[in-house]
Amino acid sequence: MSRKLEGIKPERVFYYFEEMTKIPRCSFHEERMSNFLKSFGEKQGLETIQDEALNIIIKKPAYPGYENSPTVVLQGHMDMVCEKKGDSNHDFSKDPLDLKIEGDFLKAEKTTLGADDGIAVAMCLAILESKDIPHPPLEVLVTTDEESGMGGASNLDPKHIDGRMLINIDSEEEGNIWVSCAGGERNLVTIPIEWEPFNSNQDNIAYSIKIAGLQGGHSGMEIHKGRGNANKILARILSAVMDECDIKLSHIEGGSKTNVIPRNGEAIVCLNKEDEKTFIEVVKTYEEQIQNELKTSDPGFNIITSIVNDKPKEVFSRDTFNRTIAALTLIPTGVQSMSMDIEGLVESSNNLGIVKTLENELTIESAMRSSQKTLKENIAKQIKTVADIVKAEWKSYSSYPAWEYKKDSKLREIFKRVYKSQYGEDINVAAIHAGLECGLFAEKFENMDMVSFGPNMYGVHTPEERLSISSTERTYKLLLNVLKEIK
Repeated sequence: MSRKLEGIKPERVFYYFEEMTKIPRCSFHEERMSNFLKSFGEKQGLETIQDEALNIIIKKPAYPGYENSPTVVLQGHMDMVCEKKGDSNHDFSKDPLDLKIEGDFLKAEKTTLGADDGIAVAMCLAILESKDIPHPPLEVLVTTDEESGMGGASNLDPKHIDGRMLINIDSEEEGNIWVSCAGGERNLVTIPIEWEPFNSNQDNIAYSIKIAGLQGGHSGMEIHKGRGNANKILARILSAVMDECDIKLSHIEGGSKTNVIPRNGEAIVCLNKEDEKTFIEVVKTYEEQIQNELKTSDPGFNIITSIVNDKPKEVFSRDTFNRTIAALTLIPTGVQSMSMDIEGLVESSNNLGIVKTLENELTIESAMRSSQKTLKENIAKQIKTVADIVKAEWKSYSSYPAWEYKKDSKLREIFKRVYKSQYGEDINVAAIHAGLECGLFAEKFENMDMVSFGPNMYGVHTPEERLSISSTERTYKLLLNVLKEIK
């Protein structure tokens, strides 16, 4: 069977990346990927550790002449965000990704690509198998569950890692090295549903309200771009309709991942036929208003309304409906504060990522980020206060710390020097609002010297995800040159 990426350079990097695209590796379902990496390390004759969290550590002795060099940890994560377009039949539990090349970009047909963070793992495997790449002693650390709360890094036993220089390959902008990142936390609000029977007759009608055409995106990297949030828009539409019509809610859902700005959402409502014209007019009015608001940041936004032939047998009670709309309206989303120290850096944010209607409860999940612990705590307090107001349950989970800037860094200086030599210009040293595992590593390993970098990627966490091939080649070369300089 021919390879789609055959001949694409760097060849061994893209060879392993293509192999990884054949293996399911959504967050919480990384066992096959972890076993693949374990088998790889053992076949190379290298010390290989698979821990209880399915993290993989592969250790490679130094290249001749580098025996006295400090041990370097190369780090990425094996899981990916699994998102697909509405018309895709892709099954992430078993189907290989359908790769395609468009000019300089590598993409997947109608799904996320998983270059975040598969390309890091592919680079590491290419280095581990090599016989002619100069490098210090290496420890390759590939973690699980990064995208859903950094569970792999949280559960990593420090005894498995000896190195105190760590290169995290989980950033998406060539020309930058990241030296600080935000901390984060997930919040869950649960509203009990009181159901009422719906008297379905010829005087009643059911409608679907679908939010479509939004771009979504990574809730850390793109939260500042003002893109529409499908869950917040749904709440706004329903609230407006409630003011004009006696509608009843039978179902609401939106988003699929807490760390993805929700692109799609749907509500099923019931109303009297005599209110149908008013309902359609209100929805249309607000669609036009929001289209105008999002004309620059999300020009494709639209609302699709359609009659539901199979009318619901049950609907939310009025009290449950009111509490649902109140919660979705009041829970903050988007940028909450900007840094006063670093121009253009988001300091704190929240992403109202997922709304689900379950059998007896409605759940609302958010992902917050902040470079300041106190601001993260304040956002959590706001959400908890909303939960208290609407008489809902609240809990936080998957908390991870910020990675604070380190004044003295040998690794950072090596990157700056090597980049200048390779590119003829200075690398940009920056902080990032997205969460990186470096924050957890800073807590686990005393005096760990870290930087994060990576090739150009766009549309991360969406089906529009694409990886620059030429940037990957340059970034891989930069990594090899940095390793060569660590003596």
